[in-house]
Amino acid sequence: MDAVSQYAAETFNVLWWTFVGVISFFAGSWLFDKLDPIDYKLQIENGNIAAAIKLSAVLLGLAAIIITAIR
Repeated sequence: MDAVSQYAAETFNVLWWTFVGVISFFAGSWLFDKLDPIDYKLQIENGNIAAAIKLSAVLLGLAAIIITAIR
């Protein structure tokens, strides 16, 4: 394989796994929103800092799981 086709294959691989990671993150955050009965957007708009901390912790944890699964 020459350098250009190898570069194209690696670029496609990176773009593919980026797409998989983004879709997984959105699917996981959507699933969390559907399963948890609290409306976090409304709670955060009302100034509930605990809801903001919990939501950010869940999203960071979800991102860490996805990164570990992709590697």
